Amino acid sequence: MAKLKTVDLVLPAATEELAKLEIGNIVYLTGRVHTAREGVYKRAVEERSNVPSGIGTASFHCSPAASVGPNRELTVGAVTATASFRFAKWIDGWFDMSGCNVIIGKGGMSSEIYKQSFVPHKAIYLTTVGYGTGALLGRGIKKVVDAHWLEELGLAQAIWVLDVERFGPFLVESDLKGNSLFERENAKIAPGLEKLYRGTKPATLRRFGETDDKTDEVI
Repeated sequence: MAKLKTVDLVLPAATEELAKLEIGNIVYLTGRVHTAREGVYKRAVEERSNVPSGIGTASFHCSPAASVGPNRELTVGAVTATASFRFAKWIDGWFDMSGCNVIIGKGGMSSEIYKQSFVPHKAIYLTTVGYGTGALLGRGIKKVVDAHWLEELGLAQAIWVLDVERFGPFLVESDLKGNSLFERENAKIAPGLEKLYRGTKPATLRRFGETDDKTDEVI
């Protein structure tokens, strides 16, 4: 089995450095990362609120295990990625307003979104590896720099600004050409799925919005 290439990426990342990344590479980040999810995107993109300065150019779709002490001591112990496809409708506006060129999350988006939105902004997508990695990623947080829009959005939805060191591991899900790791691998897996599931009953319980099409799964 070929050994996966591991890359230590320093943030903010130059386009030249992002261009060296290939889908499937393992990446660790050192520099500044901020959290963002639907509350941030709605406030910035739809309500046209100014994006705070100094948040960095890597945006992490996550739910932080965060707290604010009596003297506004800011603590983030773990960061659990959330599914990124829900934020696709805001991503163009966020790129324009924030200057981000690295998006981190869970599950990725589609190659159509990558080519339509990521490629023109010279941006890539990094995905978390497996489930239950929040505490592991938390080890890479060296400093909580600030938290913005706490009063407006609350702990989970606010922008948390983090200085990180060897933060990861992440997988390169999309490169600067808009290629998708998940779509490439699904194309290899899908032809055998019908045989694998033949004779099984449909799922009784599933999360809202999930598909019954087995070829959409990532194994």
